[in-house]
Amino acid sequence: MKFFRLISVLEGLSLITLLFIAMPLRTYADMPLAVTYVGWVHGILFMVYGAASVMASHLSGWPVWKWLLVLFLGVVPFGFLYVDYLIRRETTPTGNAETA
Repeated sequence: MKFFRLISVLEGLSLITLLFIAMPLRTYADMPLAVTYVGWVHGILFMVYGAASVMASHLSGWPVWKWLLVLFLGVVPFGFLYVDYLIRRETTPTGNAETA
């Protein structure tokens, strides 16, 4: 799950970088290579994210709807924050003295 959590955060940050840095640079600063390079990195990370989500759902026993939600949140800006929350909630033991 640590690997999936890392990939989720990296993929989410690459999406944010693509949408809010590279695309404005292409439009307003006439720098089309920013989208090219960030887009490649984001595309590769998204494919790894998709494969890792299948593995994580299989290992954790998620129902199909939860896997589809996690996969959908991979294309939503800032969706990776909710995925990170879901993973942390699932992996954190309950009944901890620190949380009470």
